[in-house]
Amino acid sequence: MIIGIPKEIKNHEYRVGMVPSSVKEFITRGHKVLVETQAGEGIGFSDDHYKEVGAEIRKTAGEVWNDANMVIKVKEPLKEEFGFLREDLILYTYLHLAAEPALTKALIDSKCTAIAYETVTDNAGRLPLLAPMSEVAGRMSVQVGAHFLEKAQGGSGVLLGGVPGVVPGNVVIIGGGISGTNAAQMAVGMGATVTILDRSIERLRWLNSVFGASVTTCFSTTALVEHYVKHADLVIGAVLVAGAAAPKLVTRDMLKTMRKGSVLVDIAIDQGGCFETSKPTSHQKPIYEEEGILHYCVTNMPGAVARTSTFALNNVTLPYALSMADNGADTAMLADKYLLDGANVMKGHVVHHAVAESLGMPYTDPKSLFV
Repeated sequence: MIIGIPKEIKNHEYRVGMVPSSVKEFITRGHKVLVETQAGEGIGFSDDHYKEVGAEIRKTAGEVWNDANMVIKVKEPLKEEFGFLREDLILYTYLHLAAEPALTKALIDSKCTAIAYETVTDNAGRLPLLAPMSEVAGRMSVQVGAHFLEKAQGGSGVLLGGVPGVVPGNVVIIGGGISGTNAAQMAVGMGATVTILDRSIERLRWLNSVFGASVTTCFSTTALVEHYVKHADLVIGAVLVAGAAAPKLVTRDMLKTMRKGSVLVDIAIDQGGCFETSKPTSHQKPIYEEEGILHYCVTNMPGAVARTSTFALNNVTLPYALSMADNGADTAMLADKYLLDGANVMKGHVVHHAVAESLGMPYTDPKSLFV
């Protein structure tokens, strides 16, 4: 199979679909890999690094997309890339289609096979290809939140860890999954007062056993969200419904009760965001203000720590990519129901329940499309 690795074009996105060591895995199995020139420059990999492991360097994105059987990316195709989509193409990347109706239509019209990292599952119902980026985003959320709380950045001037004689800042984390847990680890490490709200009693028990008295765990209700948000210096939205749009849990009215200069970080922004006032931002212009509250809603947070993120992502995406390269996407998905869960669009049809429901589009069982 011919594998294509184009350069990412999203604002300040320096990650790359495959690092040289991953490319070598394809080469040793007899596959051909095309890499767009400078695709890995942002994380320290030159064209020569890719050539050394057997990849071919192409000068333009079109040369990569048009000649590849499978394109491996990090972020969803942007409008400028829609024209590269075609019927015999396998696209393997993050898609987050619940918040992307235009992209979904482009994928449907092209009849390509689009497999989303974020909906591949495992035997425990987890999302293994989303997990490493959730870990990164969770840890970053506290880091960026602390930064924008600084007065010079427009924040309220609160130091999350406080100092002797001064109370620490309040961090409220809505969602106790992987990103929420990693956010809590960072916030606790900084010395903040931390509250985690979640609707799974089992998860709350686990969080309590891990963090003990270092955090307060609460069953998430509207009343408790209102209460804790009101007193928060930093609110982190870490809610995830696999493949679907995130629920809006923090309202504009709640913001009006907060201290001016407090910060919201919406990790769920890829899925539409979990704050009523959320709208996508970029690393170039990461924040905006609503009701006197700073909002950080960058859609590719892990891109800020691109080298760490790329290696973490490659660790989990590579085995599935190799399986599709060795066997073809259809055969690989039929043999692995967890990879099949990653299929979002195939042959002009939406084949993931949550995506179809979120976008109000008809759902098609992917198994009915295999010949």
